[in-house]
Amino acid sequence: MARAASSLVRRAGCQHRRGVASTAATLPQEETSTHGLSRFQPHELLTYPSSAREHPRRFPDAKPFSSFLTDSFSRRHDYLRISITERCNLRCTYCMPEEGVPLSPPSHLLTTPEITYLSSLFVSEGVTKIRLTGGEPTIRKDIVLLMRQIGDLRRKGLKELCLTTNGIALHRKLDSMAEAGLTGVNLSLDTLNPFQFQIMTRRKGFEAVIRSIDRILEMNKFGAGIKLKINCVVMRGINEQEIIPFVEMGKEKDVELRFIEYMPFDGNKWSKRKMLSYKEMLGLIRKKYPELQKVDDHAHDTSKTYQIPGFTGRIGFITSMTHNFCSSCNRLRITSDGNLKVCLFGNAEVSLRDLLRKYNGGQPINEEAMEAIQKVEMDRKQTLHGSQGVLGHAERERELLEVIGLAVKRKKEKHAGMGELENMKNRPMILIGG
Repeated sequence: MARAASSLVRRAGCQHRRGVASTAATLPQEETSTHGLSRFQPHELLTYPSSAREHPRRFPDAKPFSSFLTDSFSRRHDYLRISITERCNLRCTYCMPEEGVPLSPPSHLLTTPEITYLSSLFVSEGVTKIRLTGGEPTIRKDIVLLMRQIGDLRRKGLKELCLTTNGIALHRKLDSMAEAGLTGVNLSLDTLNPFQFQIMTRRKGFEAVIRSIDRILEMNKFGAGIKLKINCVVMRGINEQEIIPFVEMGKEKDVELRFIEYMPFDGNKWSKRKMLSYKEMLGLIRKKYPELQKVDDHAHDTSKTYQIPGFTGRIGFITSMTHNFCSSCNRLRITSDGNLKVCLFGNAEVSLRDLLRKYNGGQPINEEAMEAIQKVEMDRKQTLHGSQGVLGHAERERELLEVIGLAVKRKKEKHAGMGELENMKNRPMILIGG
């Protein structure tokens, strides 16, 4: 059976179609239903392309890193997080105000061609990792198509295509996402108690989340190569008693459990007394597992990583409130309405959408409009340069890069500390994209 499965995996990798379907969609469409959940079928797992399992390729002839993405403290920003929807099928207490948030008109949101274009622009300047966020990205109907188009940027230097999700609808789309090049999933789960889940998220769906976790782990047995991290926001008096059960998930499961210090955003009723510091969390774990060991972190890791000897999984702590990691920050964010944020906690934003749409009369750019704009730009560049030399940036690209570069250069050395953050105006987390 194992040999047969291995053979099927190899054949699937060889037969993977590399073509990318085209889209005529103009505006992102979304779905919210969680009904009709398909039953797990092992044979459905044996369809992953070899490209989804390969280690990132090296580019020995790569050009120097872009000055547009390098800030005044010499931090290189090669990681881009893109929010692809403001909508969500949960109402987590730390993410969204109880009364909800006003949603942008559909015409204000980035279209699929606009997201793909901006992704390509950032990759051409040195971005190697893109993460799709929300809202909840899996409720966007064309997310798989979008991932295929972004995944195609691997030939231009993209190495990782990741997703942050609540896991409710994820398991139904995982196989297609793996084919598109998905390399990592950060799954938000703050409790292992189904009743507490409903209290914290104001919705049902715990079983669907667990199904998504199990499906990723099962897919990885067949070579999908999806790095799974479970993010748990810890709040004093609400779920700190679940730290140990979460840690013990990693005894036999290949997953990184990451505990996040509760952070202030508009409408989430943050208070210092509800925040449990990472040192307190670490102390709770060490009481039961004194053999807990620190392991080496990578250069741009946001978490401090630990492991219990004999456990398959790892433990991480995201310490934004008590021990910031600003000095090694390499992340930029694009909100679903097209604004560039250079810092999660900063309230300064600049619109890339408006600059992009200037070349389409201020209107959303669909596939046909994008092709027409690019044809005009290519014709202009060929006229200017003739057949000599390498064609430079189009006017649109040049303007976008200048605006991006100015925003990156204004990025502060570090974000405000505790005592200041809770009083600063910022978007609700759901409208930032995490």
